[in-house]
Amino acid sequence: MRIIDLYIQEVTRRLPDKSREDIALELRSTIEDMLPDEYTEEEVKPVLEKLGSPAILASGYLDRPMHLIGPRYFDIYISLLKIILPIAAVISLISSIAKTIISYSGEGAVLNVLLDAIGLGIWGIFSTGIQVFFWLTMVFAIIERTDHKNSQIPLTACFKEWTPDDLYTIPYIPKEKAIPKAEVFLGLLWTAIWASVYFNASSLLGVYEKGDNGLEFVMPTFNQEVLLSYWPLVVIVIGLEIAAASYKLLKGQWTRKIAVLNTVMHGVSSIVFIVIISNHQLFNPAFVTYMTDLFSITGDVDTWFFWGAIVTFLLFAAIDIYQGFRKANLKNME
Repeated sequence: MRIIDLYIQEVTRRLPDKSREDIALELRSTIEDMLPDEYTEEEVKPVLEKLGSPAILASGYLDRPMHLIGPRYFDIYISLLKIILPIAAVISLISSIAKTIISYSGEGAVLNVLLDAIGLGIWGIFSTGIQVFFWLTMVFAIIERTDHKNSQIPLTACFKEWTPDDLYTIPYIPKEKAIPKAEVFLGLLWTAIWASVYFNASSLLGVYEKGDNGLEFVMPTFNQEVLLSYWPLVVIVIGLEIAAASYKLLKGQWTRKIAVLNTVMHGVSSIVFIVIISNHQLFNPAFVTYMTDLFSITGDVDTWFFWGAIVTFLLFAAIDIYQGFRKANLKNME
């Protein structure tokens, strides 16, 4: 009957040429065994419905999944995607912004430079996201097809089947103690921005005046040679901030160790900041004169700025240290 021939054709066209004939004979025999001697087309349809979709039946003969990533690896795949994708996106954004800032020579409008940096950052995130998604999906698709086990039980992050004992390895993280990944990534982004600006301050920070091509850089705020003379201390601060952010990402919640590391980071940062800003040659004399005349400031401008900057820096550091210990000391719910 034609409907049987069409069904067998739909199954076998999905199979390798060398096995089509044998499977077609086997399948026809199976269908006829399920039918009465004198069958009608209406009696054939329930049998074909019982055998199921030709695509699924062909997949059974091929012994390979009809999905790219099945339930056995899907949870691991999504978990890794959630971890790797934000990290790769932040690294791409940081590198794009840092590259734009470092390559800026002081020519051109600052607004255009910032817009270019944002545009390159967004494009970098999009491009990186596609690359991460493609390669991670490719890896798991290969793993899916090389795993010859018929089990579809989802695997844990350790690539083992789940057991109740796995619950003992999972830390309970109260909402009040949790460290959002966005907070960590924004912290890393801020580190990249201020570090890039610090090492290129003479061409970024200063007085801008309106010119024919938009804002034009007139004079720098800081003496770049003085800033660069403290580069070993600045590198230590950058390293501490990266270490603290990495440890926060690893633990995922505030602990006393993280609070102590956060305190050390702020302590070292405060000392380095005070040492740098205490240098009387830090500010460009022309900039100090310009600001004094512009705002009609009387008195010692350096002293006024010195104490204002220190009080502000220490205040924000103290607040962050306090919040860290407060969250770390919160009791976990039983």
